[in-house]
Amino acid sequence: MSHTIKLSDDLVNEARRHADVYSRSVPRQIEYWARIGRLSEENPDLPYTFLKDILLSLQEAGDRHVTPYSFG
Repeated sequence: MSHTIKLSDDLVNEARRHADVYSRSVPRQIEYWARIGRLSEENPDLPYTFLKDILLSLQEAGDRHVTPYSFG
């Protein structure tokens, strides 16, 4: 479900610049920032790069783009 919300022009313009670099739509860029921000607040001891890697690994697992790991 989508909702209409009001955002500042500055935020939307900044999101547009980042969205172009990362090949995302502006709404998806803002959703990404919101997700990272929420994760950062919930896990203040974890660095951004670690949170980003967690999101990537979850996506890879969801896409079944994983290989078995054998211990030893």
